Amino acid sequence: MFSTPSAQWLFLTRLPKFGPVRRRELLADIPDLTHLLTLNSATLRALGLAADSLAAIQAWQQRDESHPMVGEVRSILNNCRRHGIGILTWQDVNYPEQLRHIHDAPVVLYTLGDTGLLGRDQLAIIGSRKATRAGLDHARRFAAELSARQLLVTSGLALGVDGAAHAGALDAGFPTTAVIGCGLDRIYPNQHRRLGERVIAEGLMLSEYPPGTPARAAHFPQRNRIISGLSRGVLVVEAGLRSGSLITARMALEQGREVFAIPGSVHSPVARGCHQLIKQGARLVETVDDILEELGAWWSPPLTETASAPESPATTNPQPAVAGLDRREIAVFEALGYDPQSTDALSSATGLPADQLMQSLLLLELQGLVSSAPGGFQKIA
Repeated sequence: MFSTPSAQWLFLTRLPKFGPVRRRELLADIPDLTHLLTLNSATLRALGLAADSLAAIQAWQQRDESHPMVGEVRSILNNCRRHGIGILTWQDVNYPEQLRHIHDAPVVLYTLGDTGLLGRDQLAIIGSRKATRAGLDHARRFAAELSARQLLVTSGLALGVDGAAHAGALDAGFPTTAVIGCGLDRIYPNQHRRLGERVIAEGLMLSEYPPGTPARAAHFPQRNRIISGLSRGVLVVEAGLRSGSLITARMALEQGREVFAIPGSVHSPVARGCHQLIKQGARLVETVDDILEELGAWWSPPLTETASAPESPATTNPQPAVAGLDRREIAVFEALGYDPQSTDALSSATGLPADQLMQSLLLLELQGLVSSAPGGFQKIA
């Protein structure tokens, strides 16, 4: 254990007061951080290490597994082996280059799945956990098309937009990357356990937290910096004004990433965060081509791949397939817009009594043409 780089880096993550600022300071004096484990006590004190860190390093040098920090490393290694979890360190040649250059890059990543995907250009898709049906549809469609255009879709496996983005890529036959805020042996949320298993089998799941770590609220902002750090840009599908997605977007800007946002109805609370981002300079996105145009300065997909990529609803605006519906449902659909309309307004516009109107709306919902929203019903774009 003591001579393996992964164990050495794991031990460094256990040291107290050893955050990104302290690590950068030390790198001005030593060739790499694992070099600390070879230094004598006097040199370590001269470098300004705290007393508890000094004691832990001495225990490591003496291979004393009774020391709590040393014993913890042994326990993490055993748990990783038990669950088939890989360990990727900051020093590893396969560590994602995009992530390496953010100011607070994690020194260790735990992995399940195909780590070869980390060499791919990635684009994050994030948004509200309480997404509308239209938002979920956008997430799926954009994920499928971006994947077909050779961008790896990355998200956080959360309910709502995140889950729809992962599913959209997987259902289209492409891998996806999920970054979670707990140990990889505890897929969170539980509702996405099966989706998480698909991500692992067909793509990659990452965490900076060792196995056994439960999901905690404080972990998710930390996780978000990894999602944006891995990616060339971040697409926000739906977000309220207090959404965690806005935190991720801010982190992306601080990391020099592009931020994209899909606009929505002015009446929708889950569109207001996207509108705020657009006011602040995020690129307004209606199609995948809007994203590729913005990214064009640094990235262009392989011609052979894009030439054969199937046309996706995310880049076209086809008319809904209403031809097979009855005249009543067609009348209701045509009376709807992309802003929510109340049933009273729809009844007045169509001349239908309330019971017939609700039957038609239910049928249109089942066909995936209409969704309920705060304030009434609306077409799905």
